[in-house]
Parts: sequence; C-alpha cells; structure tokens
Amino acid sequence: MIESISASSDGPVADYLSDLHFRVSRLSGGNVATYIPELAKADPNLCGIAIATTDGKIYAVGDAEHEFTIQSVSKPFVYGYALGRYGRETVLQRVGVEPTGEAFNSIVLDDKHNRPFNPMVNAGAIAVAETIRGKTDDERVANMLDLFSRLAGRRLDIDEAVFRSERDTGHRNRAIAYMMLNTGMIRRPPDEILDIYFRQCAVRVTAIDLAVMGATLANKGVNPLTGERALPEEFIPDILTVMNSCGMYNYAGQWSYEVGIPAKSGVAGSIMAAIPGQIGIAVFSPPIDEHGNSVRGVAACREIASAFGLHVFKTTVATGTVIRRELDGAAVRSKRLRSPVERAILDQHGASNRIIEVQGPLYFGSAERLIRRARELASEGAQVVLDLRRVPAIDDTAAKLLARLAAGDETEASAILFAYLPREGPLARLREELESAESDTSAAIFATRDEALEWCENRLIEREGRSPDLTRFSLSEIAIFKNLAPAYLKLLEGAARPLMFEAGATIIREGDAARIFFALARGTVAVQLPGTSEGGRPIRVAMMGPGLTFGEMALFDGGKRSADVVALERVVCYGFAIETLKEISRDHPEILTTIYANVVRDFSERLRRANDEIRALEY
Repeated sequence: MIESISASSDGPVADYLSDLHFRVSRLSGGNVATYIPELAKADPNLCGIAIATTDGKIYAVGDAEHEFTIQSVSKPFVYGYALGRYGRETVLQRVGVEPTGEAFNSIVLDDKHNRPFNPMVNAGAIAVAETIRGKTDDERVANMLDLFSRLAGRRLDIDEAVFRSERDTGHRNRAIAYMMLNTGMIRRPPDEILDIYFRQCAVRVTAIDLAVMGATLANKGVNPLTGERALPEEFIPDILTVMNSCGMYNYAGQWSYEVGIPAKSGVAGSIMAAIPGQIGIAVFSPPIDEHGNSVRGVAACREIASAFGLHVFKTTVATGTVIRRELDGAAVRSKRLRSPVERAILDQHGASNRIIEVQGPLYFGSAERLIRRARELASEGAQVVLDLRRVPAIDDTAAKLLARLAAGDETEASAILFAYLPREGPLARLREELESAESDTSAAIFATRDEALEWCENRLIEREGRSPDLTRFSLSEIAIFKNLAPAYLKLLEGAARPLMFEAGATIIREGDAARIFFALARGTVAVQLPGTSEGGRPIRVAMMGPGLTFGEMALFDGGKRSADVVALERVVCYGFAIETLKEISRDHPEILTTIYANVVRDFSERLRRANDEIRALEY
C-alpha cells in the first residue's frame, strides 16, 4: 500500500483537502452510470480526493483508497504509449487531435481526414488500443497492465466482472469498430481490438493511483514514487494538450476556460488532472452529469484550481529549487555574543535551530514543498527560521498556506519563524495573513534572520534553566575575570565604576580614544559600524548581554575605537579605567596576566566559531 498523508494528519494541504471533502461529499445531483450494468452497482455516496506531488508525497481524504475501474481515464495513457511506439506523425494519420461537439460514444469520424476526431472519444481510443504490442490477447493484456502498473507505481489488475459487463453490452463500441475497419482506421479484427479496449477500461485503480498517474504526467513521464519512466518525455506535452482540449467530453471547452487544468474523466466517477511540474489530482465519486463527468469531481477540481491558482496559464513551474540551502544553529549563530555557560548550552543544543534559505517565487507547488520540509523539521523539535530575503513574489495561495503553517499545532519545543518580511513590497501579502490570523502568528515575524536566530537561542538557553538576561552579574561571573582569586576580584571591585545608560545611548563611539573597557551587568548592547550600509543605516556587527565585556582591546593597544557600541535597552555595566587596572597590576601582575589569557582564549574561540560558520556558508 502506498504511504499517504491522510485527512487525520495535520498540515495546511491536508487540512484544506479535509475541508474540501466535507463540502463536496455533500453535493447532490447526477446519477451513477447504468449503461454498463456492473457500474450501476456503485455506491453513490462514495467520495475520495487525492493529490500527489512530483516528488512523491501523497495527500488523500475520504474514499481515496476505494477501488473502481479506470474507464476513459485510461485513454491519455494508452495514447502516450502509442506515440512512444509509433511516433507523432504515424499516430496522427490514424487519430486526430480536434475536439468534437458529438457525444464521446458517437458513431462518427472526421469527414475531412476520415479518422476519429481525437483519442479521448471512444472511436479514437479504440484505434489507439490496436497499437498495444502483443501477438496474442494474453501478451497484449500483459503489456497493457505493465503500462498502467508503471504509471501507478504498484501492480494493477482487471476487474473481470466489469470487463464482462462491458463486453456483453458494448454494442455501440462494436459499431464504431466496424465502421473504422471499413474506413481502414483499424486493421485487425474488431473483436480482438475491443477485447483489449474493454480490458483497458476495466483496470482497477484508486483515487491515490490516479493522482500518482497524474503526477507522472506532471513529472515528465517519470513515476514520482518509483523513479521509473512510464512514458516518453517527448510526448507528455501532446498528451496534456489533448487532455486539456478534449478530456472532459462535451464539457471540455468550458472546463478549460473555467478550471484550466489538463484532465480526463471516466464514467465510473473519476477525474484525473495533471499540473505540469507540480502535482497530479484525482477525485472519485460515482454520480455523473449529462456529459459523463463526476458531479463532485468537477466541483472539487474547480475549487482546487481556484484556491491554489492552478490554471495552466497562471502556473509557474520548477518547485525543486525553492530551498536554496539549510543551515543549523550549531554552525551558524546569531551576532549576539554569549557567556561561556550560554555557549556551552548552544554547543549542545544549537543544532535544533534550523535556517531554511528560501529562493524564487512562492506559489502552491513551491510553498507546498517548503511547508513540508519546515513541518518535517518542526516535528523533530526544531525551531525553524524561514529566510525569505530571496523571494521576489508570493501569490495568495502560498501566503494562506504559510500562514496556516505558522498557526499550526507544533510541539512545545518547535517554532516556525519568518525573517525579512516587510510591510510593503512583494511579501506584504504574507505579513498581512500572519497578522490577521485567528491565532496570534504576528510574533513569528522578524526583521532579519539574525534577530530570529537570537530569539531561538534565547529560548534554548531559557529551556535549560538559565535566563539570557539575568538581572545582575558579580565580577566572578564575567568571563574576562575567570580564574582570578577572590582577593584580586575584591581589588577590581574597588576599581570598577558603576555606569548606567538609557536605550539608544552611545556608550562607545568610533574614533574616540580607548581609555576604558566595560563589563555588562544588565541589558543588551549592539556593536555597529555607523552609516556604512545602504541608505546610511549602521551595520550591526554583534550584540552582547550580561556577563560579557566590550572595549577590551584598549588593554592591548590603547588606540582608537573601531566601532560604536549602543545600548539597545537600559544598560548597567562596570567601567574599568586602563591606567587604574595597570597600576593595580604592578603589585599583582597575576591580575593582568589572567585577564590577557582570558581575552586571548575568548578571541580564539570566536575565531574558531567564525571559521566554522564560514565553512557552513560556503557552497
């Protein structure tokens, strides 16, 4: 059995299909086909919907695993087989590609070319069935079943009861076959060709099978589950074009205009559709309308096409490149510098912070793939940051699906965050969806990836029982004074000047003389280069909180400040005058020696961390 994502699974796509199934399964109208007696036994209440992606994921709801016979949905696939075996020109001599205003089982040929109008009507399908290879009936049946099994990704068989019912009552198809024998459109005995045609229509499938078969067409003829080529890539456009113009019988023109998806219906109540580069769709529900199309199937496909923007003339392809790369928090950290204890926590748990760099436009196909990967990581307890700075456009469908992702029920440890999501521009639609969601998802929006990553790190640190913003540090807890004896710490406490700065205050200014260094006791500061970015905004180089020091290069050279340090909130820190510290160290040289060793050790660790991050960011 093919593994699928059922309606009971969470996730935006499965949730949508579950809601859709609830609505369309309650529609009335239409009748079960009766001209084939065995089909008249179908339960009119059955309704299943399935979607298969071009990389092999399946979403299924309702009666998607209920078996029924494929009927006319078989026609595009046998047509593709014929094209692959004989080529376009040869097949065109026998079967045209023009829509017909006649019923699908009309006993009529194209007067000008004396051939069936197209391979989607019975006359054309019977002519195409003659091309199935084999010297005997058994060989032809085996080759036909091999074709459909490759398309579905599992072994299929024939419903013998339906086959006998079609054979015993298929007098109109016999009339069509004898007419084509008379005009030279078929060459073998009609009963021999009709035997394989009736068996072809009686192949047993499920909605999941048809969705996979549609996804195989969408995937250029390669089955997305098995990786096996089922039909030649060269002829996939031919198949899809004829499906689009002729696949829905006399409703084909209106279908193409309103729905815009290449599709084929069958009188057992199924519709199979293919969206190139994205997905295959299948709906099964036995009641059919006057055209022979499933009433609920038409309604479901119309809504899916509208909701997901799948009209072929509005569809963008190439979903596989939506994820540029993935990074984890063990290799890439935020610009916030951390205390040794915090660094140890992030060394141990930082890999659970994941960054997905997204690229290209977001629409249903690409958003679905991105959502699936994000949910996969979140289900493992990851905090996932979606870096959207390389996304040039997003449609309404993708915005709604991503907003559902953010509002989803994730685990306590996980989170889905969005970075680079301005209020104006191409991604403003997604921000609006997040801010207007029923559950509060606006907190998931961050101006930059670094801010989102810092939030994830703080959450990890808090989870380990240590606040990243403790109210006050003693000197013994500050890394630069590590391993100093209590007596030396007491001397330093006497030399420290308690200082307070309000949010926005510049504590250190680039170019000033470096005569003092600072140890943070409370609050957060940013190290930044003033006016060097686009638009004259400062570039933030690092952030740091309690327990860390800044300006310590003054201990080594006493030169000029190389950057600004600005308070991001109310800050309390200790100031140490370099001259005072050197005077104390004349009598106690161990103090300065230990401080130097701690500074060098910290710089060395930062350098190693920077090297690791550079390696992680390399292509």
